[in-house]
Amino acid sequence: MHRKIILSIVAAGLILSTGAIYVKSSEHQAEKQRTRAALSTPDPASMYKTIEYLSAAPREAGTNGEWRAVKYIEKQFKRYGYQTEIQPFPIYHYKTNQISVKINGITINETPEPFTGDASGRVSAPLVYAGKAQKSDINEKIKGKIALVERGDITFVEKVQNLVNGGAIGVIMFNNSPDGIVAGQLPDNVTFPAVAISRKAGLTLVEQLKTTPITANMEVDITKIETTSYNVIASRKPDKKHDTDQIITIGAHHDSVPEGSGANDDASGVSAVLELAKLFAKTPIDTELRFLTFGSEEKGLIGSTYYVNHLSKKEISQIQAHFQMDMIGSKNAGGHHPAGGLIMYTIDGRKNLVTDLSAAAAKQVTFEVIPYGKSGRSDHEPFHQLGIPAALFMHAPVEPDYHKPTDTIDKISKKKLKQTAEIIEDAVYQIADPTTPAISKGKAIQEGVDYPFEDRTLE
Repeated sequence: MHRKIILSIVAAGLILSTGAIYVKSSEHQAEKQRTRAALSTPDPASMYKTIEYLSAAPREAGTNGEWRAVKYIEKQFKRYGYQTEIQPFPIYHYKTNQISVKINGITINETPEPFTGDASGRVSAPLVYAGKAQKSDINEKIKGKIALVERGDITFVEKVQNLVNGGAIGVIMFNNSPDGIVAGQLPDNVTFPAVAISRKAGLTLVEQLKTTPITANMEVDITKIETTSYNVIASRKPDKKHDTDQIITIGAHHDSVPEGSGANDDASGVSAVLELAKLFAKTPIDTELRFLTFGSEEKGLIGSTYYVNHLSKKEISQIQAHFQMDMIGSKNAGGHHPAGGLIMYTIDGRKNLVTDLSAAAAKQVTFEVIPYGKSGRSDHEPFHQLGIPAALFMHAPVEPDYHKPTDTIDKISKKKLKQTAEIIEDAVYQIADPTTPAISKGKAIQEGVDYPFEDRTLE
């Protein structure tokens, strides 16, 4: 089944010109309608089958479960005619030999979890509360101290790096939800005693610090074990006669948490990447398309960071936009927000080329306005750090099954899968359409579609 995309200037408010996109006055917009080349409609049944296969077993990075997923994804890309590459990279598992946290000489009444990474060390120092360890939370008071911090808002790696830069000698992080203990990730090449505790235990310490000084003692002994995780890369170059020498990347992560089937997180995103690869396999394009699935996202964006760190300077300059899909299918995510709660997150909370194009496409596809927000915690972040316009597409707030064994295929909405894939397909083609001039990633679209910022949390 096909649909004809009529992307009018009236709806999108856009005129494309070399090196920029700008808006014409409304009286001229109706005269500038044109018919976009035919695009195939995403097939949610096909996407559902992909999720069914991937979620049949956990896909923790570095395990046979991840490798099973990697080979399946590679097989589908090859089936569609893409040049493929499996990109291996080292990751590290850690065996906990001993972990102990004492507060004023008394062992806490639960078992802490060490951060992933070289969290070994023995330290004793006053405990200070440092909020969520954002840069604005860091001051001279943490120097030489053990920091008590709350999970959320920024990545684990950023939290620890901010603390290390501020002179802290250890960290105790408590959960930002009542759902047990969630350990974090240390930056590469950083040795730093770091443990996670429950929200209840953390809030108790926060209250205690208001009236009583606390000395914390941490002892963490961990053995480092190297294994291998993988990225899967599929690329299709345009016809040489219609080549802008530009690249668009579309990604998701294929790994899951250790005990979860990860149907929504993020087999749903992978299903969209594969579906879009299938749809674009025969579509005329003037821009190279790269479809990517990353390993080890759940361990701290390791796969996507490895990928961007191994791009050449030329490739970095060529990539005009990165579209990241993470958790795009849950029936139970998004609350009562429009469009099922679909939102576009950028790292700096600013609009960019990706959000502008996608907002215009969303207006056509859903007849609703899709907002943007500010959040990291997914694989759009390494692209943003290179100056590449990037956004994360997901339904927020997340579902109650997030990072649980209950994240299963029966919770998946085919309607949400199709919706997100269709929006991104249309947005990508606004760049890759050979009938339009090249686009400059350094210039965002002026507001043809007025879409708002929302301070919406993920959880």
